[in-house]
Amino acid sequence: MSDTLPNELPESEWAAFAAIDWADQKHFWKLVAAGSQQPEQGELENTPEAVEDWAQALNQRFGGRPIAVCLEQSRGALLYMLVKYPHLVLFPVHPTTAARYRETFSPSGAKGDPGDTASLLDLLLRHRERLRRLQLETVETRLLQLLIEQRRRMVDEKTRQSLRLMACLKMYFPQVLKWFDDVSSPLVSALLERWPSLSELKRSHPGTLRKFFHEQNCRSQDRIEERITAIYQATPATLDAAVLEGEAMRARGLVALLTALRRHITELDQRIEQLVASHPDRTLFASLPGAGRVLVPRLIVAFGTRRERYDNAFQMQCYSGIAPVKEASGKSEWIHFRWACPKFLRQTFHEYASHSLPKSEWARAYYRLQREHGKSHHAAVRALAYKWIRIIFRCWKTGTPYDEPTYLQSLQKRNSPLGTARGSATAIGWKQVGGFRKLSENPS
Repeated sequence: MSDTLPNELPESEWAAFAAIDWADQKHFWKLVAAGSQQPEQGELENTPEAVEDWAQALNQRFGGRPIAVCLEQSRGALLYMLVKYPHLVLFPVHPTTAARYRETFSPSGAKGDPGDTASLLDLLLRHRERLRRLQLETVETRLLQLLIEQRRRMVDEKTRQSLRLMACLKMYFPQVLKWFDDVSSPLVSALLERWPSLSELKRSHPGTLRKFFHEQNCRSQDRIEERITAIYQATPATLDAAVLEGEAMRARGLVALLTALRRHITELDQRIEQLVASHPDRTLFASLPGAGRVLVPRLIVAFGTRRERYDNAFQMQCYSGIAPVKEASGKSEWIHFRWACPKFLRQTFHEYASHSLPKSEWARAYYRLQREHGKSHHAAVRALAYKWIRIIFRCWKTGTPYDEPTYLQSLQKRNSPLGTARGSATAIGWKQVGGFRKLSENPS
């Protein structure tokens, strides 16, 4: 959502240096005016009015000159309150960085708001040349990021509620799981809202059931008749009245949640499509093989619109968590998975690499070679994502859409193993398994 740039402001321009240790109710702040050794400190209520008074007082006191503010937050209520003041230049610090710096001088683990604020201020005063100031992306890109992250949370919640509904139906109405492929579909929701139990469903007239299925856009007459026959031949899983009524009420509640989630996801999809359609980088990312309506906006947000943010692709590979970490001590050296990274960003590149397999010849060949070398599926996909970032980064820097034939010709000119291996690569695609999509090397 935000970008950070090196501190480029001359030292003589700073009016003061401040640090804020944020909290739910009150923030503790500490400030040192430029050229002074006398710190000031105080508490700040976590309200827009209190933050407004504090920021405007500093603006008036220092004549609108820039004030460096260090805080342990890169996204949150306090940051959004402070970012609207042009005289406050924010330096967000990663919580791990703040904690390690504090522990350097407090190995006992002693911790408190005044001490934490003093540690942040000391970090700003002594090492601000190594800190990066906050630089926000465009409004459209930030809105797009908020919406796609919200969409992902809603999709995960929909999956969670679907699994709960499946567990509920297994208790008293398991036939639904056999009759329908997707328990979270509008068809199943409509059926359970109208007939929450097998006994109520069996009392319905065949004509009523046919009309219901037609209203739910079921067009296969054979499938409809097959379901109706199965309904009348079904045997109740239990006759316990307590279980039947209790689980039926639970099912109706879960159906209502799934209906609301589907509606909200649809609204998010519509707004995301509008933002992507007007985004200047839409054509570039839409040219990537396997990038559909869900992954295109995620890739747009992953790179952003600020071309100066990254100097090279390796910075993006490390920041996203796709690049592994190398550690060495004495004669020992080992490479392992990178844990500290933006998880959603890493997931974006991992998922895109997976979706590129059915669409890109060289990607399939590269994945196949990785598997032949003993890599697990996810390790092979991460290796492919590592390679994709380099390619996309080049396209992004130059504003050039990706072209698969051109890249394949480049591989052949460089005598790359992928140029010869791609013809023998195993077919890879997606297949439906239990209502979910699963990657398969031999999709039927």
